[in-house]
Amino acid sequence: MTQEITRTFETLECWKACQELRVFLRLQVIPKLPQRENFELRSQLIRAARSTTANIAEGYGRFHFLENRKFCLNARGSLFELLDHLIVAQEEDYITPETLTTCRQQILHAVKILNGYIAWIKSQADKS
Repeated sequence: MTQEITRTFETLECWKACQELRVFLRLQVIPKLPQRENFELRSQLIRAARSTTANIAEGYGRFHFLENRKFCLNARGSLFELLDHLIVAQEEDYITPETLTTCRQQILHAVKILNGYIAWIKSQADKS
């Protein structure tokens, strides 16, 4: 008999923070980009934002601490990639400095929570 899974990655605070950021970007930033950026900056922002939550989810599903940690490190890298793309968007005058500040705060908040989760994963791996 298989054990029923009742919890998913959706309960993780780090996933929730990245998901909120992804939604904010979709609603508040992506629509402000010009059409000429469809296959450039827009696509990169969307993929990086999706990568944050997807990597957390995939790591959670691995059920092995070190593999989970690796995917969380990838998610953290995607958060910083997002910040770089947003800096470019502001430099190109696609978004305001205030929007960049809001995004930066959300990104750094997500990184802080994710770093805590990564530290917890490492402590669990050290115990096993």
